[in-house]
Amino acid sequence: MDERQLKDILDAEEIPPPSDNARKEAMNLALAAFDDAQQENSKIRQGFSILGRLTGRSTPRPRRRLMERKYLVGGMATAAIALLTVVTYDTVNPYRDVVQPPTETVSTATPTGQTSTDVAVATGGRKTEVKEQDARSGADQEAFRPNAPAQAKQDDATRALKDTARAEPAKNPKPAPKPSEEFRSAPGDKKTGSVLDQSRTTPGIGGGGILGLVSPHTGTKNKAPGVASEALRQRVQKSERVSRPPVGDRIAPQYESVGRDQFQSVQENEIKRVADAPVSTFSSDVDTASYSFMRRMLNRGVLPQKNAVRVEELINYFDYAYPLPETREKPFQPTVTVTDSPWKKGNKLIHIGVKGYDIEPAEKPRSNLVFLLDVSGSMRAADKMPLMVNSMKLLLDTLSPEDTVAIVVYAGAAGTVLEPTKIADKHKILAALDNLSAGGSTAGAAGVRQAYALAEGNFDKKAVNRVILATDGDFNVGITNREELKGFVERKRKSGVFLSVLGFGQGNLNDHLMQTLAQNGNGVAAHIDTLNEARKVLVDEATSTLFPIAKDVKLQVEFNPKTVAEYRLIGYETRALKREDFRNDKVDAGDIGAGHTVTAIYEITPTGNGTAAIGDSRYQQSDASAKKMQTSFGDEYAFLKIRYKQPDQTTSTLITTPIKTDSAGASTEATWATAVAAFGQIVKGGKYTGDFTYDDVIAMARSAKGDDAFGYRAEFINLVRLAKSASALPQR
Repeated sequence: MDERQLKDILDAEEIPPPSDNARKEAMNLALAAFDDAQQENSKIRQGFSILGRLTGRSTPRPRRRLMERKYLVGGMATAAIALLTVVTYDTVNPYRDVVQPPTETVSTATPTGQTSTDVAVATGGRKTEVKEQDARSGADQEAFRPNAPAQAKQDDATRALKDTARAEPAKNPKPAPKPSEEFRSAPGDKKTGSVLDQSRTTPGIGGGGILGLVSPHTGTKNKAPGVASEALRQRVQKSERVSRPPVGDRIAPQYESVGRDQFQSVQENEIKRVADAPVSTFSSDVDTASYSFMRRMLNRGVLPQKNAVRVEELINYFDYAYPLPETREKPFQPTVTVTDSPWKKGNKLIHIGVKGYDIEPAEKPRSNLVFLLDVSGSMRAADKMPLMVNSMKLLLDTLSPEDTVAIVVYAGAAGTVLEPTKIADKHKILAALDNLSAGGSTAGAAGVRQAYALAEGNFDKKAVNRVILATDGDFNVGITNREELKGFVERKRKSGVFLSVLGFGQGNLNDHLMQTLAQNGNGVAAHIDTLNEARKVLVDEATSTLFPIAKDVKLQVEFNPKTVAEYRLIGYETRALKREDFRNDKVDAGDIGAGHTVTAIYEITPTGNGTAAIGDSRYQQSDASAKKMQTSFGDEYAFLKIRYKQPDQTTSTLITTPIKTDSAGASTEATWATAVAAFGQIVKGGKYTGDFTYDDVIAMARSAKGDDAFGYRAEFINLVRLAKSASALPQR
């Protein structure tokens, strides 16, 4: 095959954009050929002797022959690589149909005092990524490589073509073309120089240079240098017969882990006798992370693990039409409803609803926010890094021009990407977000420390000072102990800087750590599984997410032993408090944002109906004090107490209301909350729901769907249908 035939083969093939791996392989082969020639050249002296230099005559040397051989070797290598790119990339590479945005990777020094590890930051308008070695074992790396057999075939083909290209000059008697003809630029291109030289000086070789055989200046094809051998032609014909992988396998490589999600292991609340424990105390909870994670798993056809289901978060995911308080001085107006239990005849359900005061737009204080963004390697997935960046952009649209935003990122180390910047200069914030990239380990503790320092340095007493942590919670560098991080956040909240946590991704989600940080940082915890969820949390509920109207909100219910024999709190296992904690203002509890609703449900067994799960105590019945209590308040099931603090105060305020036995009346909101509570309990195993089924949940939810402006309640009904056929474990 001569040069013209080789050119015809190249012209007949449509050259796709090469991948990063192919680009690197091509560059390595070309440089190897060039270095071989350079090493041989270093053994030969200059072509002019001392006498020749004085007389102007040259001494015959093999210099010209060596240069001709060097160009021939380089030309053959370039031609071989071009064919390799056309054939093996199109037949073996499973990602050839995936278009990925170009990225620029350059080295940079880490911030002063930081280690030289990988941090992806925006510096000078360019992406900066300092990579560190993967800690996975060799077996894990092989398992992580997509389509490993196909990659092995490609490597074998590359080595064979490389050997052929190097051996070809010895077999080919045809003299090498002159350099001026061999590496001439395309017609109309005023710049000259070899393809190799152009590839070394042109950023982003993938679009031109040696791989695409396209001039980086004109975009036109260059002449294919060198001559292909018969063996190379046969390899081309053989490669055309290689079958392509299925379209479903053409997925861009990304970080993915399965079964490493971490949730706090808790025991479901048990039935308690009023005679033994008449008082129940717990902290308020407005988090919604459990619901979003459950939805993610069900949409994948898998039931979530039991510890991932926190029933109170499922209930409080939805908004309820409870009466609004009239003033901010008294930010709560409790709503109590008593209904029949749908899963146990004779039992009752006590619904306690609280809706926080909703501030007007003119009353909103200024926001001083610090985005603490995880850019480690575990965030390199479509449902993590890109979703996180877009979520932050949605939040920016809700802020006022005078609000400020700073950005701190962390991977192997932490760094400040953007100093506090007003929303009036939003283009600077957007540019910093767009220039982030993921890679490396996760020094989460260093990032938390630096974010708090930045927030405190820009602290404003009249503003909301908050750190928003966006992560999958996979801390693996520096301080990783959950209790130590909890203690740090507890101390920092006293400074007036609060912490909210947004979780992303699934497979290695550390929900336990994120819940710990949010609960002790006076913030909320949410799981962002879709951009629509980001809009719900950061746009529709922005005021409730950012602006607290009350902190350390505690609820306590004292049951009347004359009317109630047993009770059980549904959910709130991770929010339980001791009885003496209720009046102790030093004990931290949950916060409620503007317009937030909190719903709690107790299942009670009234006295005298014969359905009590725990028998009476022989000796406690003769206690005089117990008999005295049973002779009063016969029209009450229980007595509700709520303690809270204003955001800028340290002393709590008490709100009380009795729960009457005639508070019966199944409202639409109470029925909906009951359906959600039933579903959560069934997913966790249905220990107390008897024969109540998913179909019963669907029927109850459909009857109480009511006004569903955003479709959240309709979505819940579909999730219940998915749960009926979901598997217990993921497929991989």
